[in-house]
Amino acid sequence: MPNPETALADEPATAPPLLAPRVVKREILIVLALSLGASAIWSIVDIIGTLTEPGGLADSVQSMNSAKAEAERPWYDLAQQLVSLALAMAPVALALHFLSLDRGNPFRAIGLDARRPGFDLLSGAGLAACIGIPGLGLYFTARALGLNASIAAANLNDVWWAVPILVLAALKNAVIEEVVGLGYLVTRLRQLAWGVPAIIAAHALLRGTYHLYQGFGGFIGNVVMGAVFALFYLRWKRTGPLIWAHTLLDIAAFVGYLLVAPHVSWL
Repeated sequence: MPNPETALADEPATAPPLLAPRVVKREILIVLALSLGASAIWSIVDIIGTLTEPGGLADSVQSMNSAKAEAERPWYDLAQQLVSLALAMAPVALALHFLSLDRGNPFRAIGLDARRPGFDLLSGAGLAACIGIPGLGLYFTARALGLNASIAAANLNDVWWAVPILVLAALKNAVIEEVVGLGYLVTRLRQLAWGVPAIIAAHALLRGTYHLYQGFGGFIGNVVMGAVFALFYLRWKRTGPLIWAHTLLDIAAFVGYLLVAPHVSWL
């Protein structure tokens, strides 16, 4: 495998002029404050609250993908779900817009295009398998040690559109985290002349921190996932496979929980 440090130096000769460092730093703060950075701050607040509650992490339940209206109004619930998913894409659009100002086509710049569909699908599926199986083991180990909350990954009403909404939620998470947290952030940190180890550490810690509400098992698992994803992106400069891998992981978690949880008592 080529050295990622060498790969990072291979900027095209026709690349537009870089933004001033102070502009880049200000831009990063704005984008993160509207997306993953805000999630990281709230996650820290959440785990402090959980740790100071009776029972702590061992008795805590973190609910995800919950219903937004009563079961008697499924269409209103669906409308709110769709609006929420659509508005969540605003920080992604902002990050892509900023990249377009000095990188040209932002989708091509971060490898979110159709140039290598076979590579994207196969490598993404492989990453999902390599991360998902150990991640499941880490979750149950952390739960057994009282280091992780119980994750209720799907809490929708009994509606026909539950699975499609969960699939869209998985895709939403993947797009936000990989476009903003990898494609955008890594590109900007490269412009600030950060080294490869620093970039990997920054991304891994950010990813771990905004999952800290799940507990210390979730933090550790996502730090590892962040390091692997960052290495992959630095080597191949493509977010496409990472979005696909992340989507598969979340679909398995969300839809799997929806189908399995009603039949078991230990989740």
